[in-house]
Amino acid sequence: MTNETRPLSPDQLLGDLFIDVQTSRIFSDSKTFVDCVPLLAPEQLLALYESEKSKPDFDLKAFVMATFRVPEPTGGDGFVSDIAAGTVAHIHRLWDRLTRPADEAVPYDSRVPLPKPYVVPGGRFREIFYWDSYFTMLGLMDSGRHDLMRDMIDNFAHLIDVFGYIPNGNRTYFLSRSQPPYFALMVGLLAEIDGPDALTNYLPQLQCEYDFWMDDAGDDTKSISRRTVRLDTVPGVVLNRYWDDTPTPRPESYREEVNLSGKLNLAGPMAAELYVHIRAACESGWDFSSRWLGNEATMATIRAADIVPVDLNCLLYALEDTLRQAYEHAGQSDKAAQFDHLATARKQAILTIFWDQETGFFHDYDLVNDKRIAGLTLAGAFPLFVNLATDAQAAAVHERLNTDFLQAGGWVTTLQKTGQQWDWPNGWAPLQWIVYKGLINYGFTETADTGRDNWLSLNDRVFRATGKMMEKYNVVDAALSTGGGEYPNQDGFGWTNGVYLRFDKYVNK
Repeated sequence: MTNETRPLSPDQLLGDLFIDVQTSRIFSDSKTFVDCVPLLAPEQLLALYESEKSKPDFDLKAFVMATFRVPEPTGGDGFVSDIAAGTVAHIHRLWDRLTRPADEAVPYDSRVPLPKPYVVPGGRFREIFYWDSYFTMLGLMDSGRHDLMRDMIDNFAHLIDVFGYIPNGNRTYFLSRSQPPYFALMVGLLAEIDGPDALTNYLPQLQCEYDFWMDDAGDDTKSISRRTVRLDTVPGVVLNRYWDDTPTPRPESYREEVNLSGKLNLAGPMAAELYVHIRAACESGWDFSSRWLGNEATMATIRAADIVPVDLNCLLYALEDTLRQAYEHAGQSDKAAQFDHLATARKQAILTIFWDQETGFFHDYDLVNDKRIAGLTLAGAFPLFVNLATDAQAAAVHERLNTDFLQAGGWVTTLQKTGQQWDWPNGWAPLQWIVYKGLINYGFTETADTGRDNWLSLNDRVFRATGKMMEKYNVVDAALSTGGGEYPNQDGFGWTNGVYLRFDKYVNK
């Protein structure tokens, strides 16, 4: 599906009305308006707006409330937590509250309809999110909700069939980008239940996802092309970066990003470049972090599209290896050999490009300055998670994780204190699982168990105090709440629930 045939997003449908609402602060959260459903066709709505807005008593908020259906936050329906029942029982109750039925197509709704039920994260997030869902599935699997796991995987396969890739989420305003490619790992979870036939059942979609990330990879005249990059230090190997083709403010954060570009006195191509870097960071899921900032303290220096991320390339290594297994099981030995070669080449490139012998850690790579980025983040644990690090590298990474990242509440995401939500002092459920599994893969069980137990203990303390599972946690000082981000900390919360149950399974096995 081309850009021209994608369904239009709210900013494209609503023109000046969209801009006026998003800049008026009618809603405290810019995401609220893009999730509103117009009650009239856009052309009728815009004509009515033009005729009404010049009247002396015109009230924009009243106009919006009369002509749109405004969503309620997920969980704002009277649900009461039973703290006495404990965290595990609470999560099992939450699955049904966070599950949405198959969607009916609603005219002009920003929601992209899905054919089967699915779990949303919670709070302001009323739609499916791509990478969140893998970690949610860990918990669904351990809850025995294999039916819902299959439904969600089928929904992602449906999105690949329709769009050629999995969008950030099932919203029209997310269709210009994807998120970290976890589909192969989702199918791998299903293969643990159903056997290797699961790999071949989704082989067309696995291949299609790979083709999306490797778009233009065949043109060796270009060193950088959308999501692919070629580096002189690893000739013949194509690596990947995050990208978004749309050089405009994100509709769901329109006011914040227009204000940022205005504050920086950016316009035209310079503002467009800022927006592309912001969107690339959003495709990473780490929105936002010092990882993407030239100056760790300011969004003005964001450069996400200029960075080759170690975690993305590890996930694409896992996708290549999954395709090898799928083609092998399907009896297509030539294709299996092709992906074995691709996975091996990428593995060697990862070990060459991202590994720093002096720091004993894996780092992201700076395309512009042609060097590794100095900052340490939990993205450096992904080579352990996908089992491609050497034993010596894993031992060095373990030492760093144990000494620098492990805190009283789990593993902190970065060592930089910037105020961004993917930085110190915050910890996030998906990265707790990545680090834990990576350490287990290489036999560092004691450190893995300590981090796991610290995280579970923190989750339990917050649940007893609030009755909620949170999107992120302050892992450094449990007495303080998390900080940073464009919105308050959200409760629900899909991936926290999933990782909690998977960790609890290991504690109580």
